[in-house]
Amino acid sequence: MSNLDLGGVVVATTLAFKEDASAPAGLAVDYDRFAEHCDFLISNGCRGVGPNGSLGEYSSLTDAERRKVIQVAVEAVNGRGIVVAGVHGVGWHQAVQWAEYAKEDGADGVLALPPIIYRANRSEIIEHYTRLNDVGLPIMMYNNPLDTKVDLTPDLIAELAQLENVVAVKEFSTDIRRVLEIQELCDIDVIAGADDLLFESLVAGAVGWFAGYPNAFPKEAVEIYTLVQEGKILEARELYKALVTVFRWDSKVEFVQAIKLSIDIAGQSYGGRTRPPRGPLSPEMEAQVRVDTQKALDYIASR
Repeated sequence: MSNLDLGGVVVATTLAFKEDASAPAGLAVDYDRFAEHCDFLISNGCRGVGPNGSLGEYSSLTDAERRKVIQVAVEAVNGRGIVVAGVHGVGWHQAVQWAEYAKEDGADGVLALPPIIYRANRSEIIEHYTRLNDVGLPIMMYNNPLDTKVDLTPDLIAELAQLENVVAVKEFSTDIRRVLEIQELCDIDVIAGADDLLFESLVAGAVGWFAGYPNAFPKEAVEIYTLVQEGKILEARELYKALVTVFRWDSKVEFVQAIKLSIDIAGQSYGGRTRPPRGPLSPEMEAQVRVDTQKALDYIASR
């Protein structure tokens, strides 16, 4: 049985780009800034990083870029935390290849959606994770029926949990009842996936947080997690209440652009532009992200 401690805050990292006319869409991956961002997160108490997720814009990367992102993350973390590599693919043959690369390049585990090209059926989902299981790295399944249209229901999660290397599920169904139901059916870690259900998920028994807004607020994210673990529920709720308005952008279509903008507004790291197909925020959305981010920053400054 694989074992990977997923307690704490593991950040689904954003990815920095820089202007380069020869690169796809005129934007090249800025590996130096990405490495600095990984170091920034670990230095601020985060348990680890999760590169090549949807927030890391993996689907807009070339194969060479996507592999190098993992290599850079592993080097930047340098054993101070864990690296959980996104290995999402349209089918198991692609997901397995990315998992094998991740294993070769020193990742500690993988985050894996079900097959993503169409709505897979139960047997296809089971084969997908069974094939990934054979790679030998710890697997965190990712349940995101809002985007994939595939729901890893608690009973299906329980069946998949019998695979020796399946150790956790990132829960993004936004149904808070799932946390306890999954724990009733099997013995794997339930990880909070939606930033605007973080507090509720942790109180219900989620053992970790794998999500996006810690990119902009790593210290506060770790503090919320720690307060809940120490039983200081009211204190955790007050801090969460001050941040949840901006956290809600994590559950919107434009979450990548919003989180990158919040990083830039917070000013401690670099967010920058997104690569197509993600375009810029509308003026109205940008204005609202700025308001929501500043509200959180003002509260933090007043403490």
